[in-house]
Amino acid sequence: MAANSEQDALDSVAYLYLRELSEPRDNSLRLVIDEAVTQESDSVRADGLDLPELAEILKDAKTIETIESCLTFELTWKHYVAYLVTEECVGSCGDYDDETFSGRLFRVYTKSHFLDHLARDTGGHTGVLHHYKLACLNHLIDVASYAPPEVRIVRPVSPTAIRIQ
Repeated sequence: MAANSEQDALDSVAYLYLRELSEPRDNSLRLVIDEAVTQESDSVRADGLDLPELAEILKDAKTIETIESCLTFELTWKHYVAYLVTEECVGSCGDYDDETFSGRLFRVYTKSHFLDHLARDTGGHTGVLHHYKLACLNHLIDVASYAPPEVRIVRPVSPTAIRIQ
């Protein structure tokens, strides 16, 4: 798949946060993904907690937030075959030697367990399936489709900052 500047920008940010997932039409998929950054000037605090051991653990921690200067990305698949949304703590994020992909946060797989599953458990495909994965702070999103998504940079970021601690 030929990369474009929007896809390059999506894959080059520090962190991603899934903000919205919808199916605008039957078998189409739309994701809205916010960039998130480490806030160096804002440390995580254990205020109000009577847990000194937590305060020690958090003393050098920083927040990861979506702020006003962050980018928002919209990814749209006109047609998908399957998608899977997994809570990030339990999902696979490229730790298997038998999978092959390019990219960091926006991955394009040529060999994956997801593609293997679809080959075994589905049928009637009209073309070669492609596997795309977004590795976000809160979810891992796997999408199988015949064509890559349209990726657009949308501004401004949601007015409500999102913080992950």
